[in-house]
Amino acid sequence: MPDIEYLSEAVDSNAAAPQGKPCEACGSPVEPLDKFCPACGTPNPAYARPQVVDAQIAEESKPLQKHFQCQTCGAEVATDPSQLSYTCPFCDSNYVTEVAVSQSGRQLPEFIIGFAIAPEQALEKFRVWLKGNSWFRPGDLAVASVADKLKGVYLPFWSFSMLAQSSYTASIGEHWWRTETYTTTDAKGNVTTHTRQVQETEWWPLSGRHHMYYSGYLVSGSKGLTQADAERIKPFNLPALKRYEAYFLAGWLSEQYSVERAEALQRCQQVFYQWETANIGSHLPGDTHRGIVANTRFSDVNSDLCMLPVYVLSYKYNGKLYRFLLNGQTGKSAGDKPLSWQRIAIAIVGGLLVVLLIVLLIMALSAVLGN
Repeated sequence: MPDIEYLSEAVDSNAAAPQGKPCEACGSPVEPLDKFCPACGTPNPAYARPQVVDAQIAEESKPLQKHFQCQTCGAEVATDPSQLSYTCPFCDSNYVTEVAVSQSGRQLPEFIIGFAIAPEQALEKFRVWLKGNSWFRPGDLAVASVADKLKGVYLPFWSFSMLAQSSYTASIGEHWWRTETYTTTDAKGNVTTHTRQVQETEWWPLSGRHHMYYSGYLVSGSKGLTQADAERIKPFNLPALKRYEAYFLAGWLSEQYSVERAEALQRCQQVFYQWETANIGSHLPGDTHRGIVANTRFSDVNSDLCMLPVYVLSYKYNGKLYRFLLNGQTGKSAGDKPLSWQRIAIAIVGGLLVVLLIVLLIMALSAVLGN
């Protein structure tokens, strides 16, 4: 038989004996931190909940983000819970009120695109953008204090897909050519006969049906970011969308949608109707067309709430709001900046003086050559 070595643990005679009071049910020792008897499971009447556990639970129950709603533009942005004051990144307003997360009642995002542009890169892009036509920029505009307001924000966008089915009427035109005879008279009174080809169009009424599936248009879900401003920094690379996870928002501001789905759907359908009308026109026969009237019905509507990365910088100069926007994925920028009308006036006057000097020089040369 093989040799088997049996290992036994040495018993420390000085080891601490079990502490606690005997269990009322079975007599086994129960320590104060035991909620139940380890032998029979009877609740321990002397159980004392440690304060450190209470503190830990209280810390974990704190909200991860605080929500502020701007009373000026209506934007609602989530930020760090330790932040006591807040300036709206969309309108540079300090008039904001805190909104409890439990009162929002909004659906969670479904997709997200992470920031591909680092804050340092965004700041550099802003400085380059602001330096463009820098001579016309007011000299008292403090670039450093303005640049400090650049914030990266995850903004909500609604994305829809739907089927458009249309019945339409239109007029289609077919071109044909006719030969036209005409006469011309020269300076000596000589009359000459010519011919030329003139295009004519014959119009025919047409009606029919058309259907197509549409998707890929993003509607801003933020009242702080108008649809017109959103168009200026589009497109986003939508194949990069990922399933939404809360950790994407760590270290960034984020806004809850303030444009409801029904309102966003109406805006999207207006755009899809324009796309549908254009596609009907591209399918019409003939050489040209006019007067397309489409009766369109949308069905099979699907929507996704997406969080997309945008850098926002808003500031006021002489009481007027200016804004810089940067697509946090592609780096496309847009915005408005203050201009110095005094410098513009000087440039215009200087240009006119240059033109006047050139005209006077030409007149002087003409007079000399004429003599």
